[in-house]
Amino acid sequence: QVQLVESGGGLVQAGGSLRLSCAASGLSFSINAMGWYRQAPGKQRELVAVITSGGSTNYADSVKGRFTISRDNAKRTVYLQMNSLKPEDTAIYYCNVIPSRFPYWGQGTQVTVSS
Repeated sequence: QVQLVESGGGLVQAGGSLRLSCAASGLSFSINAMGWYRQAPGKQRELVAVITSGGSTNYADSVKGRFTISRDNAKRTVYLQMNSLKPEDTAIYYCNVIPSRFPYWGQGTQVTVSS
C-alpha cells in the first residue's frame, strides 16, 4: 500500500520561507518522478514542481525562482523549499507521483501566507 505523508506546512508572513517534506512508502521511490501539487480554496489542484528520477526539475511559472524541489532517495523523501512566499501561495500542498495517481493522495499540509 502506497503512503505519501506530507509535513512542514504552517503560517508564515509574506516574504518568509517554509520547507515541506513528503515521506513515501510502498512504492519504488527512486524510479518515480515526483511532484508537488497545491490546491487553494475554490480552485483546482495544480502541479507546481516536478523532479524526475534523474534529478531534473521543472516548475510552474508562478513559483519559478522561489521554490526548489529536491529528493533524497535513501530517505525516500521529496522536499519543497519555498522562499519569498506570497499570500497567493496559500493552499494545501500535496505530493504525488508524475502523473498523479488517485489512490496515492495523502492529507496534504496546509500553508498559509499572511500579508
